[in-house]
Amino acid sequence: MEPILSTIATWTRTVVAKLTRRRAEKVVAGRLYGDVVRQARRPEFFTNCGVPDTAPGRFEMIALHAFLVLHRLKRDRGSGTALAQGVFDAMFTDMDRNLREMGTGDLGVGRRVKALAQSFYGRISAYEAGLEGDDDVLSGALKRNLYGNSNYKRDCLTAMVAYMRREALALDAMALDRLLAKGPSFGEPPQP
Repeated sequence: MEPILSTIATWTRTVVAKLTRRRAEKVVAGRLYGDVVRQARRPEFFTNCGVPDTAPGRFEMIALHAFLVLHRLKRDRGSGTALAQGVFDAMFTDMDRNLREMGTGDLGVGRRVKALAQSFYGRISAYEAGLEGDDDVLSGALKRNLYGNSNYKRDCLTAMVAYMRREALALDAMALDRLLAKGPSFGEPPQP
């Protein structure tokens, strides 16, 4: 009977440890996403950098900053991957909640969240290629996503390219432990 009790006790400890770790990862991922949103909502992006202060413009700023954090977490395959998924989940749970608050009907929320997720995957690909490529590639991705059909100033776009490169480098230089403990420590928005 003792081996069975020992096995049950070991299994119970393992399950509790996994649940505790998942809960801790969810809390950290939620905090990282909160840091993303705080930076993305800084008014300077809309007033100084010309990003349209609309729901799509705000989504674009969240997507840009979420990409930067996910790009950094991707480097640390083990715990970084689980946290990246947690940040993604927190982001789209928030998108779902915001759409409901904006009055989107229950039947339309799932479809809209799915469309936002697909567009975010497209931005991930475009921003990855932009960071790996030259400024023209990143500039094209930012112009399409941040400014769309709106008028933009070339110096604003140039400043956003420099900002994105600067933030990607700063996050890449940050140790994972520090990122998890203190958050992404984004710099000031650009002043074109």
